[in-house]
Amino acid sequence: MKRRGKYRGTRIELLIIFAACMFRIGWEYKLTSDYQRQQEALRAVVEDAAVKAPQKQEEAAGDMQADMEREMPVILRKYEKLHEENGDLVGWLTIPGTAIDYPVMQKAGNEYYLHHDFYGEEDKHGCLFVKDIADVDTPGDCFIIYGHNMKDGTMFGDLDEYRSEAYYREHPRLRFDSLYEEREYEIMAVFLSRVYKEGEEGFRYYDFYTADTEEAFRDFYGNVTENSLYDTGVFASYGDTFLMLSTCAYHEEDGRLVVVARRTD
Repeated sequence: MKRRGKYRGTRIELLIIFAACMFRIGWEYKLTSDYQRQQEALRAVVEDAAVKAPQKQEEAAGDMQADMEREMPVILRKYEKLHEENGDLVGWLTIPGTAIDYPVMQKAGNEYYLHHDFYGEEDKHGCLFVKDIADVDTPGDCFIIYGHNMKDGTMFGDLDEYRSEAYYREHPRLRFDSLYEEREYEIMAVFLSRVYKEGEEGFRYYDFYTADTEEAFRDFYGNVTENSLYDTGVFASYGDTFLMLSTCAYHEEDGRLVVVARRTD
Protein backbone atom coordinates (compact mmCIF):
# COMPACT_ATOMS: atom_id res chain seq x y z
CA MET A 1 0.00 0.00 0.00
CA LYS A 2 2.85 2.37 0.81
CA ARG A 3 4.41 1.66 -2.59
CA ARG A 4 1.07 2.28 -4.34
CA GLY A 5 0.68 5.55 -2.47
CA LYS A 6 4.21 6.52 -3.41
CA TYR A 7 3.50 5.86 -7.11
CA ARG A 8 0.28 7.87 -6.89
CA GLY A 9 2.19 10.77 -5.38
CA THR A 10 4.82 10.56 -8.11
CA ARG A 11 2.12 10.58 -10.81
CA ILE A 12 0.54 13.65 -9.28
CA GLU A 13 3.90 15.40 -9.17
CA LEU A 14 4.54 14.52 -12.81
CA LEU A 15 1.08 15.77 -13.79
CA ILE A 16 1.73 19.05 -11.98
CA ILE A 17 5.09 19.43 -13.74
CA PHE A 18 3.50 18.59 -17.10
CA ALA A 19 0.69 21.07 -16.52
CA ALA A 20 3.19 23.79 -15.55
CA CYS A 21 5.27 23.11 -18.67
CA MET A 22 2.20 23.20 -20.91
CA PHE A 23 1.07 26.45 -19.29
CA ARG A 24 4.49 28.01 -19.89
CA ILE A 25 4.50 26.84 -23.52
CA GLY A 26 1.00 28.19 -24.01
CA TRP A 27 1.89 31.50 -22.38
CA GLU A 28 5.02 31.89 -24.52
CA TYR A 29 2.96 31.12 -27.62
CA LYS A 30 0.40 33.76 -26.60
CA LEU A 31 3.11 36.39 -26.06
CA THR A 32 4.63 35.66 -29.46
CA SER A 33 1.24 35.67 -31.18
CA ASP A 34 0.25 38.94 -29.53
CA TYR A 35 3.54 40.54 -30.53
CA GLN A 36 3.29 39.34 -34.10
CA ARG A 37 -0.25 40.72 -34.35
CA GLN A 38 0.97 44.07 -33.07
CA GLN A 39 3.75 44.18 -35.65
CA GLU A 40 1.37 43.16 -38.42
CA ALA A 41 -0.94 45.98 -37.37
CA LEU A 42 1.95 48.48 -37.52
CA ARG A 43 2.90 47.27 -40.99
CA ALA A 44 -0.72 47.57 -42.07
CA VAL A 45 -0.78 51.22 -40.98
CA VAL A 46 2.31 51.95 -43.09
CA GLU A 47 1.08 49.99 -46.11
CA ASP A 48 -2.39 51.55 -45.93
CA ALA A 49 -0.94 55.06 -45.75
CA ALA A 50 1.37 54.34 -48.69
CA VAL A 51 -1.56 53.15 -50.82
CA LYS A 52 -4.00 55.90 -49.85
CA ALA A 53 -1.50 58.76 -50.08
CA PRO A 54 1.37 57.70 -52.36
CA GLN A 55 4.23 60.14 -52.31
CA LYS A 56 6.17 60.26 -55.54
CA GLN A 57 9.91 60.68 -55.23
CA GLU A 58 9.86 63.92 -57.21
CA GLU A 59 7.08 65.33 -55.03
CA ALA A 60 8.89 64.29 -51.84
CA ALA A 61 12.08 65.91 -53.09
CA GLY A 62 10.17 69.10 -53.86
CA ASP A 63 8.55 69.08 -50.44
CA MET A 64 11.89 68.50 -48.79
CA GLN A 65 13.53 71.32 -50.75
CA ALA A 66 10.75 73.69 -49.72
CA ASP A 67 11.03 72.64 -46.12
CA MET A 68 14.81 72.84 -46.14
CA GLU A 69 14.35 76.51 -46.90
CA ARG A 70 12.35 76.82 -43.71
CA GLU A 71 14.53 74.18 -41.97
CA MET A 72 11.74 71.65 -41.45
CA PRO A 73 12.12 68.19 -43.05
CA VAL A 74 9.02 66.40 -44.29
CA ILE A 75 8.04 63.07 -42.77
CA LEU A 76 7.18 60.49 -45.41
CA ARG A 77 3.41 60.12 -45.46
CA LYS A 78 3.49 56.40 -44.75
CA TYR A 79 5.13 57.07 -41.37
CA GLU A 80 3.14 60.13 -40.32
CA LYS A 81 0.47 58.27 -38.34
CA LEU A 82 2.89 56.00 -36.49
CA HIS A 83 5.12 58.95 -35.63
CA GLU A 84 2.13 60.78 -34.22
CA GLU A 85 1.44 57.75 -32.02
CA ASN A 86 5.04 57.45 -30.86
CA GLY A 87 7.58 60.20 -31.48
CA ASP A 88 10.44 57.77 -30.72
CA LEU A 89 10.01 56.26 -34.18
CA VAL A 90 13.05 57.10 -36.34
CA GLY A 91 12.72 54.69 -39.25
CA TRP A 92 11.81 51.29 -40.61
CA LEU A 93 14.04 48.29 -41.44
CA THR A 94 13.11 45.65 -44.01
CA ILE A 95 15.10 42.68 -45.30
CA PRO A 96 13.07 41.32 -48.23
CA GLY A 97 12.29 37.63 -48.03
CA THR A 98 12.79 37.46 -44.25
CA ALA A 99 10.68 38.13 -41.18
CA ILE A 100 12.67 41.29 -40.45
CA ASP A 101 10.26 44.11 -41.23
CA TYR A 102 9.99 46.39 -38.21
CA PRO A 103 9.94 49.97 -36.95
CA VAL A 104 13.19 51.31 -35.51
CA MET A 105 13.09 53.38 -32.33
CA GLN A 106 15.40 55.79 -30.49
CA LYS A 107 15.19 56.98 -26.90
CA ALA A 108 17.68 58.60 -24.54
CA GLY A 109 19.24 56.10 -22.19
CA ASN A 110 19.33 53.33 -24.83
CA GLU A 111 17.86 50.57 -22.63
CA TYR A 112 14.14 51.32 -22.90
CA TYR A 113 13.35 49.46 -26.12
CA LEU A 114 15.17 46.36 -24.97
CA HIS A 115 12.08 45.61 -22.88
CA HIS A 116 9.21 47.70 -24.28
CA ASP A 117 7.08 47.43 -27.38
CA PHE A 118 6.08 50.22 -29.77
CA TYR A 119 3.30 51.37 -27.45
CA GLY A 120 5.48 51.46 -24.34
CA GLU A 121 4.19 48.24 -22.82
CA GLU A 122 6.70 45.92 -21.16
CA ASP A 123 7.54 43.10 -23.55
CA LYS A 124 10.49 40.72 -23.72
CA HIS A 125 10.67 41.16 -27.52
CA GLY A 126 11.39 44.87 -27.22
CA CYS A 127 11.84 46.80 -30.46
CA LEU A 128 14.61 47.35 -32.94
CA PHE A 129 16.41 50.51 -31.85
CA VAL A 130 19.40 52.76 -32.35
CA LYS A 131 21.35 54.36 -29.53
CA ASP A 132 20.91 58.04 -28.76
CA ILE A 133 24.31 58.78 -30.33
CA ALA A 134 23.11 57.49 -33.72
CA ASP A 135 22.34 59.97 -36.48
CA VAL A 136 19.90 58.26 -38.83
CA ASP A 137 18.76 61.43 -40.57
CA THR A 138 21.88 63.12 -41.93
CA PRO A 139 23.22 60.33 -41.75
CA GLY A 140 26.70 60.04 -40.29
CA ASP A 141 29.22 57.54 -41.59
CA CYS A 142 27.52 54.69 -39.76
CA PHE A 143 24.78 53.82 -37.33
CA ILE A 144 23.90 50.54 -35.63
CA ILE A 145 20.47 48.95 -35.26
CA TYR A 146 20.14 46.64 -32.25
CA GLY A 147 17.57 43.91 -31.65
CA HIS A 148 17.02 40.75 -29.63
CA ASN A 149 17.91 37.37 -31.12
CA MET A 150 14.51 35.87 -30.30
CA LYS A 151 14.07 32.10 -30.35
CA ASP A 152 10.55 32.54 -31.73
CA GLY A 153 12.02 34.14 -34.89
CA THR A 154 10.82 37.68 -34.22
CA MET A 155 13.02 40.77 -34.07
CA PHE A 156 16.55 39.71 -35.14
CA GLY A 157 15.79 36.01 -34.74
CA ASP A 158 16.45 35.52 -38.47
CA LEU A 159 19.80 37.30 -38.42
CA ASP A 160 21.61 34.08 -37.39
CA GLU A 161 20.82 32.74 -40.85
CA TYR A 162 23.43 35.09 -42.28
CA ARG A 163 26.13 32.80 -40.94
CA SER A 164 25.39 30.84 -44.11
CA GLU A 165 26.76 32.30 -47.33
CA ALA A 166 23.94 30.60 -49.25
CA TYR A 167 21.39 32.51 -47.17
CA TYR A 168 23.25 35.76 -47.79
CA ARG A 169 23.18 35.10 -51.56
CA GLU A 170 19.39 34.79 -51.34
CA HIS A 171 19.01 37.96 -49.21
CA PRO A 172 21.87 40.30 -50.15
CA ARG A 173 20.05 43.62 -49.81
CA LEU A 174 18.02 45.49 -47.25
CA ARG A 175 16.06 48.70 -46.94
CA PHE A 176 16.15 51.27 -44.19
CA ASP A 177 13.83 54.24 -44.33
CA SER A 178 14.43 57.18 -42.08
CA LEU A 179 11.31 59.23 -41.40
CA TYR A 180 12.32 61.45 -44.31
CA GLU A 181 13.75 59.26 -47.06
CA GLU A 182 13.86 55.73 -48.41
CA ARG A 183 17.29 54.07 -48.63
CA GLU A 184 18.75 50.92 -50.15
CA TYR A 185 21.75 49.00 -48.83
CA GLU A 186 23.77 45.97 -49.90
CA ILE A 187 25.27 43.65 -47.33
CA MET A 188 29.05 43.87 -47.31
CA ALA A 189 30.14 41.60 -44.44
CA VAL A 190 28.88 39.31 -41.68
CA PHE A 191 31.05 38.63 -38.66
CA LEU A 192 31.02 37.30 -35.11
CA SER A 193 32.28 39.48 -32.29
CA ARG A 194 31.73 40.15 -28.63
CA VAL A 195 31.54 42.97 -26.12
CA TYR A 196 35.07 43.67 -24.91
CA LYS A 197 36.00 44.49 -21.34
CA GLU A 198 37.66 47.76 -20.46
CA GLY A 199 41.34 47.67 -21.35
CA GLU A 200 40.94 44.58 -23.50
CA GLU A 201 42.13 44.77 -27.10
CA GLY A 202 39.69 44.05 -29.89
CA PHE A 203 37.59 45.53 -32.69
CA ARG A 204 34.84 47.49 -30.97
CA TYR A 205 32.48 47.78 -33.90
CA TYR A 206 29.83 49.22 -31.56
CA ASP A 207 31.91 52.37 -31.10
CA PHE A 208 32.16 53.17 -34.81
CA TYR A 209 29.85 55.98 -35.87
CA THR A 210 32.16 58.42 -37.62
CA ALA A 211 35.33 58.10 -39.68
CA ASP A 212 36.98 61.44 -39.08
CA THR A 213 39.92 60.48 -41.25
CA GLU A 214 40.63 58.08 -44.09
CA GLU A 215 42.87 56.15 -41.71
CA ALA A 216 39.93 55.64 -39.32
CA PHE A 217 37.85 54.38 -42.23
CA ARG A 218 40.58 51.95 -43.32
CA ASP A 219 40.79 50.58 -39.78
CA PHE A 220 37.02 50.00 -39.70
CA TYR A 221 36.89 48.56 -43.21
CA GLY A 222 39.90 46.30 -42.64
CA ASN A 223 38.45 44.83 -39.46
CA VAL A 224 35.05 44.27 -41.03
CA THR A 225 36.33 42.50 -44.13
CA GLU A 226 39.03 40.47 -42.33
CA ASN A 227 36.55 39.16 -39.78
CA SER A 228 33.76 38.46 -42.26
CA LEU A 229 32.59 34.85 -42.32
CA TYR A 230 32.76 34.87 -46.13
CA ASP A 231 33.60 37.14 -49.04
CA THR A 232 30.51 38.96 -50.33
CA GLY A 233 32.40 40.64 -53.17
CA VAL A 234 30.99 44.00 -52.06
CA PHE A 235 33.60 46.75 -51.77
CA ALA A 236 33.51 50.15 -50.09
CA SER A 237 35.57 53.30 -50.18
CA TYR A 238 36.15 56.33 -47.98
CA GLY A 239 33.03 58.49 -48.04
CA ASP A 240 30.55 55.59 -48.20
CA THR A 241 27.95 55.32 -45.47
CA PHE A 242 26.97 52.17 -43.61
CA LEU A 243 24.57 50.64 -41.20
CA MET A 244 25.19 47.63 -38.98
CA LEU A 245 22.68 45.18 -37.54
CA SER A 246 23.75 43.78 -34.18
CA THR A 247 22.26 40.99 -32.10
CA CYS A 248 23.34 38.51 -29.44
CA ALA A 249 25.20 35.36 -30.48
CA TYR A 250 26.11 32.39 -28.35
CA HIS A 251 29.49 31.27 -29.66
CA GLU A 252 31.07 32.83 -26.57
CA GLU A 253 30.20 34.96 -23.55
CA ASP A 254 28.73 38.33 -24.57
CA GLY A 255 28.93 37.21 -28.19
CA ARG A 256 27.48 39.26 -31.02
CA LEU A 257 26.53 38.64 -34.63
CA VAL A 258 26.93 41.68 -36.88
CA VAL A 259 25.72 42.34 -40.41
CA VAL A 260 27.32 45.31 -42.17
CA ALA A 261 25.62 46.99 -45.13
CA ARG A 262 26.74 49.76 -47.49
CA ARG A 263 24.30 52.35 -48.75
CA THR A 264 23.80 52.16 -52.52
CA ASP A 265 21.41 55.04 -53.33
